[in-house]
Amino acid sequence: MNAVTSVSLSGLNAATTRLDAAAHNIANGQTPGFKRDMVMQQTQEQAGVLTTVGKAQEVGPELAADLVEQMQATYAFRANLRAIETQNRMTGSLLDIRA
Repeated sequence: MNAVTSVSLSGLNAATTRLDAAAHNIANGQTPGFKRDMVMQQTQEQAGVLTTVGKAQEVGPELAADLVEQMQATYAFRANLRAIETQNRMTGSLLDIRA
């Protein structure tokens, strides 16, 4: 697996984690004493993104923030998927040229 694929796969996993956390927050936001899941991302040199999930310090829902998070995560997922697709097409073209 090359660097482009590795970084993009970590981005796909990070976006999936963000989507899951936002969905969890929306589904459980009205539960008394509920603390939202917060996703933290940290870049890794040559390895993409390290993603961790923690709890927010404040209690209560933030519906608008979670909806925006879902949209951002969806766009990040699509961008990383597009990078993998482009890398695969480029590899295929290179193999066609060499064959």
